[in-house]
Amino acid sequence: MKIGAHVKTAGGVDKAIDRAEEMGAETIQIFSGAPQAWRRKEYRPEEVETYQARVAETGIEPAFLHGVYLVNLATDNQENLAKSLDALVHDMNVCHLLGALGVIFHLGSHRGAGYDQVFPQVVESVRRVVEATPEDTWLILENSAGMGGAVGSKFQELGRIIREAASPRVKVCLDTQHMFAAGYDVKTKDGLEAAMSEFDAEVGLDRLVAVHANDSKCPLAGGVDRHENIGEGHIGLDGLRNVISYPAFREVPFLLEVPGFDNKGPDRRNVEILKGLREEAGLP
Repeated sequence: MKIGAHVKTAGGVDKAIDRAEEMGAETIQIFSGAPQAWRRKEYRPEEVETYQARVAETGIEPAFLHGVYLVNLATDNQENLAKSLDALVHDMNVCHLLGALGVIFHLGSHRGAGYDQVFPQVVESVRRVVEATPEDTWLILENSAGMGGAVGSKFQELGRIIREAASPRVKVCLDTQHMFAAGYDVKTKDGLEAAMSEFDAEVGLDRLVAVHANDSKCPLAGGVDRHENIGEGHIGLDGLRNVISYPAFREVPFLLEVPGFDNKGPDRRNVEILKGLREEAGLP
């Protein structure tokens, strides 16, 4: 199990590796550009070479990209849907350039229309992105907290999309905070076992390729996407200890998306806490 974090790319994509090294991260997640804008970042060959050289030097891999927050495959606005598809295709191509595994992204919100209403469009959108992008990249659906009609808070919703999209390149990243907010009690061993049994039945453990390891400012089933530092939230150290030691997660990269103890994002202290839980579980 590798433990890492979302890191900034300010100053160049290779700087993400520098920041990861400083905090002790073993794997990373990055944005390809500004997370709140459609504007694309194009990478020059020398930038890619420098980044790949730093990866080779440090062994900090695998890498994942996170899709921009504006992506919404459930929107009824066709202009926004087209922009969403373009953004995902762009990021998948960046993954191919950098050697990253895939793009983790939020499916978006139906804004009250209902899951069944938007399901066909979401599936078709997933198919289109996969068909338009390199074979060595994964399109990775992230579970949602369920806030504001967000698609994918329940494993049944993710499973239906994946089965209908019918591509081995469609994978899943599980966010522990989103799971908890959506009503999956990862804090207890019984609750985690029930959640992962449901995930295996609806989605399949073979689809799980990453975990966003976050504590929760939101109580169980609160339906709100609010991350907290490890051990400081409603899941707590005992809950995250359960997650780290659960067999299905042992070979999956863990990525922090926490506010940080200095409110500057994931930091060494959060990484070290997770590493301590990994050591307690007797994992390499």
